[in-house]
Amino acid sequence: MPARKDIDGSASVPAFYGKELRWKREAAGHTLQETVQGSYYGASYLSEIERGQRRMPVDLARHVDRFLKTDGFFERRCADVRKARRSKHAEYCAPVVEMEARAKEIEEWNPMFISGPLQLEPYIRAVVRASCPRDTEEAVKTKVEGRRERAWLFEDVKGPECWVVLHESILRQPIIGADAMAEQLAHIVTVAERRRFIPQILPWNSGAHPFMMGMTWLMTFTDAPPVMYTEGMYSGQIIDEPDLVQQYTSAYDRLRAAALPPEESLHMIATAAEDYAQGKQRP
Repeated sequence: MPARKDIDGSASVPAFYGKELRWKREAAGHTLQETVQGSYYGASYLSEIERGQRRMPVDLARHVDRFLKTDGFFERRCADVRKARRSKHAEYCAPVVEMEARAKEIEEWNPMFISGPLQLEPYIRAVVRASCPRDTEEAVKTKVEGRRERAWLFEDVKGPECWVVLHESILRQPIIGADAMAEQLAHIVTVAERRRFIPQILPWNSGAHPFMMGMTWLMTFTDAPPVMYTEGMYSGQIIDEPDLVQQYTSAYDRLRAAALPPEESLHMIATAAEDYAQGKQRP
């Protein structure tokens, strides 16, 4: 069994919260499994909260307060943790941004948009304006900064291994001008050629296939169970139930099998970039 890692409560509000949770639980003489019994959450989920790596859902905070007899302490402090994490990312995806920093491998499927960490500013602005048309320029700028800060996932040599499947329609139906789209696709090619991630394109005429829905991420970790994350326009859901994650993993394998090989996919992206640059791109 690996040695237990200490928690630096001074690192952040979530870390302070988690360290206090661990102290209260251990002082009461309970294991992680005992503490979550009767809730909808697993021991690994509570462990990540204790390490400041996930936010505490309000229903779990109430359960913990009842079980540990902490007089509503953890429920009252939930809002403080959420505010501390709310800077550049939507609240529902903040836990995922934290988890991706610890991921060993990330596998992504996106049927509508280029993956967030690969997006350049014009593309990000188009997506943000479409989903949040009332955002101020300051709010848009903050979101652009937050998304570009995640570029390290695919560009940093120390980042996780990444595999991305994109639908061909993303190449054929631009959401920004031709010149900007050419630059955006050329950027994807440049990053992929550095062997920082593996791209695959699912052809538009591939027929029925797994994940005929929204964006999906599968993440594996060195010291924690794998998770699956799916996202809509204004919400996201983390799934960590082992059997269900395994089902999604198998479905993703079938999706990759239906997509074009990586080299052919990269050539398709590069060709589309050249066509946009030369004004020849057609649906």
